Amino acid sequence: MTEHHTVKGFRNLQRTPRHGWSSLLRWVLGLGPEETPAVEPEAVPAYRPDYATPDRALINDPPNDAVTVTWVGHATFLVQVQGLNLLTDPVFSERCSPVAFAGPRRVARPGLALEELPRIDAVLLSHNHYDHLDLASVRALKGARFFVPLGHRDWFETRGVGPVTEMDWWQSAALGEARVHCVPAQHFSGRGFGDRNRSLWSGWVVDAAPGKLYFAGDTGYAPLFSEIGARLGPMRLALIPIGAYRPRWFMHPMHVDAAEAVRIHRDVRAQRSIGMHWGTFKLTSEPLAEPPLYLARARDEAGVAPEEFHVVKIGETVSI
Repeated sequence: MTEHHTVKGFRNLQRTPRHGWSSLLRWVLGLGPEETPAVEPEAVPAYRPDYATPDRALINDPPNDAVTVTWVGHATFLVQVQGLNLLTDPVFSERCSPVAFAGPRRVARPGLALEELPRIDAVLLSHNHYDHLDLASVRALKGARFFVPLGHRDWFETRGVGPVTEMDWWQSAALGEARVHCVPAQHFSGRGFGDRNRSLWSGWVVDAAPGKLYFAGDTGYAPLFSEIGARLGPMRLALIPIGAYRPRWFMHPMHVDAAEAVRIHRDVRAQRSIGMHWGTFKLTSEPLAEPPLYLARARDEAGVAPEEFHVVKIGETVSI
């Protein structure tokens, strides 16, 4: 049995605290330890979604020698490389929730609607939390091949979604002329009572002729990123989470903050990174507009140039 496998499912390589219902209640009631804000509260403006019109000409005819990405929102990107159209963690629904009438509601519309997408060849899924795996969205992506971490195949196939390629960390598979690698992350899984960590979580690396693209998924910080960089780097482009980090006493094991995101950028040897996992759903305690400000501060403190690691507008198309 490999290190991250258990009899009942999976675990992280680093020992992490398991926050139960009592810890969740402490957070909701504001009973955890006091924390210094990442950015001075008066410096954080009221959140207003920042939209761009998708570059349809570039989306419809992406260059063969580039990695082209369009931010749909949260962890969802349209990635175009070497003649392939890929989606990461597709969530297009109004809520990320097991029910349609409750749960976190979208505060920014998708940068691309489902009906605006080009043909989708493949989907890269990081894990099964509702803000990353949405049933209505994946059902709409007929004809796509789904790359998923271990333990997800049955969920997809029983719902008539597929074909599915299920992979363990460090396994790889061909996708056209490119290659897809399943890589470690530090997180957890579960969609209901009794299924915690029964399925695996991961990041993904797409190795194509124009360069390698790294999609970190959802993760806390751990030494595993240096190993990803050593094995598969350098990355031409990395998509790295920068939001859902407060309160730190609760979120630290499973969600990086901006300073840790900058460390990941360096660990995986990314030439350029884009911040994701913010500005779409209100999931945690930090203000919705804070992550880009925190990223700018963390980037400056680390001596990383603004053009190396930045955020884009929802719907913005970037070709690297």
